Amino acid sequence: MLVGIFGLALAVVGMGVPANGQDKKEAPPKAAVSPSQALLDAWNDVGRKLTAMAEDFPEDKYDFKPVPAQRTFAEQLLHAANANYFFTNPAMGRKPPAGEDPKREDYKTKAAVAAFVKKAFEDGAAAIKFKGDKGLNDLVVDPFANQQVRVSDMAWGLLEHSGEHYGQLVVYYRVAGLVPPESRPKK
Repeated sequence: MLVGIFGLALAVVGMGVPANGQDKKEAPPKAAVSPSQALLDAWNDVGRKLTAMAEDFPEDKYDFKPVPAQRTFAEQLLHAANANYFFTNPAMGRKPPAGEDPKREDYKTKAAVAAFVKKAFEDGAAAIKFKGDKGLNDLVVDPFANQQVRVSDMAWGLLEHSGEHYGQLVVYYRVAGLVPPESRPKK
């Protein structure tokens, strides 16, 4: 009998308590962004990370490299940023850069390297905005493969390339005894 009364009491009390989430009205999910907006968001995110590194890393360590066979910190940034023009230039009807890597002696200071990185990502973002969803399907020639590709494919490929170099530069930070900006506690 005690079990029956206890069970009845639990049932009565439980009726007044909604199950988790029953009383909350969840907002419907946001609509998906357009393909060009998704690309632009990803492009700007990696650009923000590389620009933050370019502006943050100590200038006296800009020629640091973990091992002799690697590029210096500055050369990594210049390489990653310049590669963007293999997307931006064809997307805007211009020829790709003549070479893969700008010369370090042309960018002697931290400020010059950081400005180049920032501009390369700004130029890429402007090209994405200019092309829009429809224009991202335009065909260009990939100079490395000598093959036609969609503008969007070229952009996503170079975005991935920038991400690879971001990862490498995280290692440069760690080997130099520093913490990359993205890994620091948020203020």
